[in-house]
Amino acid sequence: MIIRVGITGSTGSLGREIIKSKFGFKYSFFKGDIRNKRRVSKWIGGKKFDAIIHLAAIVPIKVVNKNKKKAYEVNYIATKNITDEVKRNNIKWFFFASTSHVYSSKTKKISERSKVDPISYYGKTKLLAEKYIIKQLQKSNTIYCIGRIFSTTNKNQKNNYLVPDLKKKIKMSKNKILLYNLSHYRDFISMKDIAKIIFCLFKKKFNGIINIASGREVYLKDIAIYISKYYNKKVEFEDNSKKTYLIADTNKLKKIYKKKIIQNLRELIF
Repeated sequence: MIIRVGITGSTGSLGREIIKSKFGFKYSFFKGDIRNKRRVSKWIGGKKFDAIIHLAAIVPIKVVNKNKKKAYEVNYIATKNITDEVKRNNIKWFFFASTSHVYSSKTKKISERSKVDPISYYGKTKLLAEKYIIKQLQKSNTIYCIGRIFSTTNKNQKNNYLVPDLKKKIKMSKNKILLYNLSHYRDFISMKDIAKIIFCLFKKKFNGIINIASGREVYLKDIAIYISKYYNKKVEFEDNSKKTYLIADTNKLKKIYKKKIIQNLRELIF
């Protein structure tokens, strides 16, 4: 049986990983400006999709904050238009890649029932999209899955993200380098694991909101130290900022996805 899946954001790190993994899907990729409502309508209406995986977004915090209007249009308005077409065309399953940034910093693990209070403007745009999806699809023929993805990276991740920017800065330094704002704890998971989890959620036809994470904390300073040792460079830290924590409670995920999620810094970074 051919499973027809439409993907937005297919050229991003996660999109490429899903395509590489195949999973027996026949893919159709959205090409062009995701904000173009007419093109989105033609793309979804012109295919008989069994599922749509919506990954397209402006993610890097630096980029989002530099152009909040564009981030709002891409992350919220475009998702709103896609959701309308998903509902209109009775798509069976719709996955929306959301983020841990819809939560606020907490010293305990964050469950799907935790209060949402976006930690960034990026998180605000994603939360707006989440609310619209739930409002439109909860009583429709479409099963929706909102995956709140926690921190992730890989060796091919582009600039403007924490890890590639740290790698570049440390690698290019000639003297001891001073680093700032790394007194934070995050929950890292590999793109490969995220792709497998999305496939599992599709097979189970999961409906609702779910954290996609390892459930284990990583101190950002430790990442910088690991990179500095890899390049044989020296680093120092100057940071008076308040520590923040975004670590997932993955109990709901563990009931669905039975495989062990391995968190390996070398695999994630290099």
